[in-house]
Amino acid sequence: MSDQNTNNGNSRRDFIKVAATGAAAITASYMPSTAEGMRRVLGANERIQTAHVGLGAQGSTHVRLLAERKQETNTEVVALCDLYGRNRNENRTRAGVKEASVYVDYRKLLEKEKDVDAVWVATSDNWHADVALAALAAGKHVYCEKPMCKTVEEAFAIYDAVKKSGKKFQVGSQGCSDTKWHVAKKVVESGRIGHVVVAQGSYMRNGRVGEWNNYGRFDKDAGPNASGEANIDWETFRKGKGPKEFDPDRFFRWRKYWAYGSGLVGDLLPHRLHPLFIAMNLPTDGLKGFPRRVSSMGGLYVQKVNAETGKMDREVPDFINMSIDYDDMSMMAMSSCINEQGWPDMIRGNKASLYFGGNGVEIRPERAWADEVEGGIEPVTGPGESIESHHDNLLMCIRENKVPNANIDLALRVMVGIALGEMAYRQNKTFTFDPATRKYSS
Repeated sequence: MSDQNTNNGNSRRDFIKVAATGAAAITASYMPSTAEGMRRVLGANERIQTAHVGLGAQGSTHVRLLAERKQETNTEVVALCDLYGRNRNENRTRAGVKEASVYVDYRKLLEKEKDVDAVWVATSDNWHADVALAALAAGKHVYCEKPMCKTVEEAFAIYDAVKKSGKKFQVGSQGCSDTKWHVAKKVVESGRIGHVVVAQGSYMRNGRVGEWNNYGRFDKDAGPNASGEANIDWETFRKGKGPKEFDPDRFFRWRKYWAYGSGLVGDLLPHRLHPLFIAMNLPTDGLKGFPRRVSSMGGLYVQKVNAETGKMDREVPDFINMSIDYDDMSMMAMSSCINEQGWPDMIRGNKASLYFGGNGVEIRPERAWADEVEGGIEPVTGPGESIESHHDNLLMCIRENKVPNANIDLALRVMVGIALGEMAYRQNKTFTFDPATRKYSS
């Protein structure tokens, strides 16, 4: 088939050139593309100083990676904050942070640590918005773990704050820095698969003890009445929600409880929702790209009782499936922690479908369009899905004033879907959303 048979007048050779250019940009990671940029990165006065609020399993991972790669990335971890003494002490040792720059209250950190350039937010979900908003108000760039927050209202508050501050914002969905989704975006953008109909993705796990029950630490001697490093600021953590009496399961395994986390909706589905949004080439300008209708199905089918305590193990479901309708296309995402067999990641167009696998993105024409659309595999070269690449992307954008892969415009639109998806499941309703008024209804 000749190159002229591709859509929009783009030849396949031209497309490959464009895709290669996009992949090269991602591969560059944090390293600047200009001589002046290189000089600034290597200069000691251009070191990016980071503070970290929330030092549990994920927060500690961020501290460890940045500390290990500080020479490579020209960064320095200079301040830490957590509600649990052991988390603070272990990460202070890990990163070599001075004792005076370790805090229980993030507001004190922001007040005293004036030289911090960027704040990593890795608290429980219920504190994401508060910490991110305070960091932005203090003039800091923000890396915020997914989900960005808990509600639609919080999402728009963060969005408005980012736009007002002019600071860089990256949501911690590291798949957004995986080259394959950007290659797929170029395919979709070229018109080669026709009009996108629906994208699908899944993030599946399975375990004998139940998801999050073996995630991170669980120190039985810790609590609000413990002394020294075993002390936990339980009242601040719970934020007035849930039982007043300390529950170590709620503190260490907070993802299982709606008051502090969002279960599969907030912890696992973002790993597909953000990258699929990129690959579908959904718009992020003006009022475009927002969910118009969101529904959820699923339930708590298996992980109901904790084998150790005999009590109810979790409030969140162990299986969930979300459906999101946009203006003229849809997205479906499934997540489970009781079965590993998910849907294949793919995007269906009216002329062809895209499949993700191996070292490329595969285009399979629809039978009705087989004489017009050229199938084949577009190669993917560049970073895969790694936290390091995602860190690097934000650092590059801070230095070069560029737009992060998981930027606020993308994060806002995905967060609206996540928040409405949680509400749809919990209230057994379907929600519609109007971006012009920022209002939702069922």
